[in-house]
Amino acid sequence: MTIRPTTTLKVLAGAVVLPLLALVAPVWGRPSAEPPPPAAAEPATLCAPAGTLHGADGAYAEVGLCADSGGLRLTVSAPASCGRAGSRTTYSCRSTGTWTARHAGSTLAGTLPGPAEYPGPGTYDVTASVRIRSEPAGVDLRGTVRASLTLTAPRARPTHAVTVDRATLRRGTTTTVTYTVRRDSEDGDGSARFGLIGEEGSGVRISSADVRCVNPLVGRYPATTRLPHALDCALTALQPGRPETVTVQVSVGPECSTVVSKLGYWMADGQALYTGNMQPGPKLACAG
Repeated sequence: MTIRPTTTLKVLAGAVVLPLLALVAPVWGRPSAEPPPPAAAEPATLCAPAGTLHGADGAYAEVGLCADSGGLRLTVSAPASCGRAGSRTTYSCRSTGTWTARHAGSTLAGTLPGPAEYPGPGTYDVTASVRIRSEPAGVDLRGTVRASLTLTAPRARPTHAVTVDRATLRRGTTTTVTYTVRRDSEDGDGSARFGLIGEEGSGVRISSADVRCVNPLVGRYPATTRLPHALDCALTALQPGRPETVTVQVSVGPECSTVVSKLGYWMADGQALYTGNMQPGPKLACAG
């Protein structure tokens, strides 16, 4: 089921208030002028009506699409108001599914709700394949909804960066790879967690003589099994102007494996807990 909303979409900043129909003021209650858009540098949640799904026995779901902007991630969600025609039951609505967004000739994708890397301001044409289920049970609808969202917040400037001295691994060889982790911001501190992981079951092994790095331990105590295809490194002395290097050995067997990396860090703000970030590092491809 494909839904093409015919109403003009309005961009809303801040929290989403459902049901979505409540977002449209009656004619006599509308202000004479549109409110000014948010400042260009202001992070915001932007929402627009995306369509209505209909099912048997009067089941319906009014679905919106929302995007959070202003950080390193673009997070898309699909809040919904659902019910059954003629029913007095108040339903809570759960939205799941996947989304894609076209922006400046490129395509982003993710799950609902879920993030992708935020390219920056502009218009995003978002399409979502959604499933809307209610609590209590009574509504279970699937369909495709669409909306366009114009985001104005610039992409946040990265505070850290990871580079690597090579981009390719070869089958049946052990390769020494050196990563450089850099902190460019005066904010935060020198701690970060750098991780590498190959493809599970491929036989790839990642190791390092660096005492800051360890293969992750798995299993219930007193198990001592460690993952040979993954490596965690705890960095504590990152300073602007003083990058850290991590040298690892990657052994690839008869089966090729890529190796991906990521960096996590905490940008301390007093005792606030949710002030960190996670960003992707370089990906090593495997050649025959």
